[in-house]
Amino acid sequence: MTIQVFGHKSPDTDSTGSPIVWAWYLTEVKGQAAKPVLLGEPNTEAAFMLSRWGFDKPEIISDVDAGAPVVIVDTNNPAELPASVNDADIRQIIDHHALIGGLKTKGPIDITLRPLACTATIMVDLMGDDAARMPEAIKGAALTCILSDTLEFRSPTTTEHDRAVAEKLAADLGIDIPSYAAEMFAAKSDVSSFSDAELLRMDSKEYNVDGKEFRVSVLETTAPKVLLDRKDSLMASMIDVAKEDGADQVLLFVIDILNEEATLLVPNDLVKTVAEKSFGASVSGDTVVLPGIMSRKKQIIPNLKV
Repeated sequence: MTIQVFGHKSPDTDSTGSPIVWAWYLTEVKGQAAKPVLLGEPNTEAAFMLSRWGFDKPEIISDVDAGAPVVIVDTNNPAELPASVNDADIRQIIDHHALIGGLKTKGPIDITLRPLACTATIMVDLMGDDAARMPEAIKGAALTCILSDTLEFRSPTTTEHDRAVAEKLAADLGIDIPSYAAEMFAAKSDVSSFSDAELLRMDSKEYNVDGKEFRVSVLETTAPKVLLDRKDSLMASMIDVAKEDGADQVLLFVIDILNEEATLLVPNDLVKTVAEKSFGASVSGDTVVLPGIMSRKKQIIPNLKV
């Protein structure tokens, strides 16, 4: 059976590109039939990557069949995966997030979790000398993933190794990183066609903090004003999104890539308390600017308090 390679729900660039990279490696280098699939519509930056490097959008699946062979990338959290994932035949996990627990496998498997900024960086490492065999499009996908997850090396999750791998890929492709990253971020910032609910779920993960269920959403952009101009409707939509998704509250952080800061929307006293306890912020209105906050994984989630 063909191995399905997928990342998390609400796929960002890494969860769109890394399945493509690893499916290529399994098929072309390891001789194991594999295909990338997605657990939702890719975001605008991921869609840019698909178009820029000539990929068809991978099939979007809602669940997996019992016994189906799968490889999981860019997550190990069952809440971000298909409902029946534990009934599948999980063959491998490649990730750069903290170990969550809850996945069950049919037997011993190959698990790689490394403290790097991007799954694609890990994949290039795992390929070893075979990484030189990557065609341009696969190198382009890997480069896009790394630049996305590191916010062009601005994110505090960035390591020197992520930077070195990205610079090598860019050199191979003859790409100027600042120019290419600007194209990526422009695509990411174009959210005009999305509803408020879609924006709240676009790059979003669920976390329990001291008994409160939060949907923690981030929107990374070079044009924060476009999003903040919609703050009233976004905050109104949080009520329905939280109810539909079984959460107590949606937390929305608008990440200003160029100014390296986040703006948290503050619709009520609960979020005001979160802002004050988590980030030492002084809140006087319905938004609060958090200087230097760029990473959900490293700076937001570990600090959340209620």
